[in-house]
Amino acid sequence: MKESYENMKLLLGKIKYHEFQWKVRGDLKVVALLLGMQLWYTKYCCLLCESDSRDKENHWVNKPWPVRTSLTPGKKNVVNRHLVLPEKIYLPPLHIKLGLI
Repeated sequence: MKESYENMKLLLGKIKYHEFQWKVRGDLKVVALLLGMQLWYTKYCCLLCESDSRDKENHWVNKPWPVRTSLTPGKKNVVNRHLVLPEKIYLPPLHIKLGLI
């Protein structure tokens, strides 16, 4: 199956996710899909914070970005209702993804 919002919704329905409420772990693309975020070039692409990916002037400036407080469809690149509660998602270990081990 192609990784898309509709296919994830169908898959979660078939395994009765909302009945069992399992914790979910996946790569960042899957997590973004489950949270209802758009996947193509976006302004607010971070699923954890509201960092502005198009701000080229301050791209390399360390700045404490505000943490995401809501996933409201139509705002900050959220296009669909989330399929999984954010607190039910485990993020992949960053040090393994970066090849530091």
